[in-house]
Order: sequence, then structure tokens, then C-alpha cells
Amino acid sequence: MSVLVLVLALSAACCLGFGFVLQQNAAQRAPLKDFLSFRLLIDLVKVPRWLGGIALMVVGMALGAAALGQGELSLVEPLLATNLLFALALSRRQTKQSLGRQGWAGLLLLAGGVTAFIVAGQPQGGAATADPVRQYLIIGAMVGLALLFTTHAKRSRLSSGPVLLALAAGLLYGVQDALTRVSGQKFSEGGFAELLTGWQPYAVLALGVTGLVLVQSAFETASLRKSLPALTAAQPLAGIICGVGFLGDRLRTDAVALSWEAGGLLAVVAGIVLLGLHPAMPHGLAERARTGKLQAQPQQV
Repeated sequence: MSVLVLVLALSAACCLGFGFVLQQNAAQRAPLKDFLSFRLLIDLVKVPRWLGGIALMVVGMALGAAALGQGELSLVEPLLATNLLFALALSRRQTKQSLGRQGWAGLLLLAGGVTAFIVAGQPQGGAATADPVRQYLIIGAMVGLALLFTTHAKRSRLSSGPVLLALAAGLLYGVQDALTRVSGQKFSEGGFAELLTGWQPYAVLALGVTGLVLVQSAFETASLRKSLPALTAAQPLAGIICGVGFLGDRLRTDAVALSWEAGGLLAVVAGIVLLGLHPAMPHGLAERARTGKLQAQPQQV
């Protein structure tokens, strides 16, 4: 792993983590009637804090694209998952909560899991598959699963809905990262003429906008403790599947390496969950209002 890829990916994670916190701070005050609507973005554009969060996210995505141009998707995606560490750092500053055992355990699991996966898997680039059917099947499965999550989220938007929306957005962002790498390869081979004649850059834009609506709807209806862990866990998993599935990324496949890779990914997910549930993560207004109403109801004797 080159130092340049490491610096680019961690810088991207920092911008993304800070950006997510600022976006959720603003989105939690948006009208609930804008749930899963593009009107939500129109309302949020008027909020300076949200614009600052989006600016950080755009910078993070640009740095992530630069990292993808220098390294394999299976290498960059686990590093991008550390955005939760930076989100927690900013949330701690806002809420004045100490890290505690839970925070340290989550930090060690996330950092150790990323390290174990990269060291054991030793991701390497290779020739992308020439079979378009395989590419379409993998992308279609990811998008279809995201659509299924979104459909169920509409029926339970104040309970499991935010988690499902975050999972859907994470899957879309993972596919977006894969197609960003493909677009970068096309640009390096033939410039803008080659890039704009393919469908990939337009799919990157569509996935980005759709994912943004899903994420902001999740931020609007619940705290970061519910939405961000699911988003952070789903994106690298989807990206790794796309990288190995049709981009030609190669991982070590002997029994010992596979066991460490699986253990590393499980540790990453466990660390993400622990950090996401940390008390420092701010609550959403909608969630607090709902909890307050439930507490205000008289108990039945």
C-alpha cells in the first residue's frame, strides 16, 4: 500500500465524517413531510451548516476518487470506513462525552479490522472482467437490494426506516465508488471524449443524488447512532464485492488469508456498530420528540 493512497483515503474519510455530522445537524430540523423527496434537498440548500457538510462531502468524494485512481477498490473502501472515527471526534466535541470503554473498543476493532483485512488480503489490481453480464448482475443486485430496503423503510420511517435507508445508501455509494473508478480509467485512456460516451459517469451522478436523498431522509428522522453505522458498514462491503466481482481486484484466497479477511471485516462491522452507538453521537430532534411523547403518556395501571 502506497503512502499516497493511505493519505488520500484517510483525508477523504476525515472530510466525509465531518460532513456527515454537519449534514445530520441540519437535516434533523427539516420538515418530516419531505421524507424521501427531492424537496428535502431544496429545503436543506437554504441551511449554511448543511451546505458546509455537503462541501466537505464533495471534497471527501474527490479525495476518495483520487485514492481509487491510485489503488484498488478493495484497499480504499476499508480505509474510507474510518470516516466514523472522525464523525465521532466531531460529535464528542459537540456533546462533551468521553470516549470510554465502548469508544476505545470500537476504535480498536475498526482500526484492527481494517489492518487485518488489508494485511491478510493484500489487495492487488488486475484486468477488469470483459463479461458485461457479470457486471450488470452485480450492480443490479446491489441496486435491487437498495430498492427493497427503501420500500420497507417507507412503512417504518420512524422505527427501522433510518437504518434501512442508510443501508440502501451505503450499497449505492459502494456501486458509485466502483463506477467512479471505471470512469477514471476511461478518462485516462481517452479523455473526455471517451468518458462522456460511456454510461458510467451518468450512473455515478444518478447514484450520488439518489444516495444523498436517502441519507438526508435517514438523518432527518433519526440520530447518527441509527443511520451512520449502517451507512459506513454497507459501503465498503458493496465496494469490495464490486471490486472483486468485476473490476479485477485480487485478494489472497488461501485458507489462512480468507479467515483473517473474514475476521477483519467482522471486526470492522463490530467496531462501526460500537462507535455508532456511542453516547457522543447526537440524537435527532424527531427521535427526541417521539421519545418525549412516549414518556409523557400516563402509565397504564
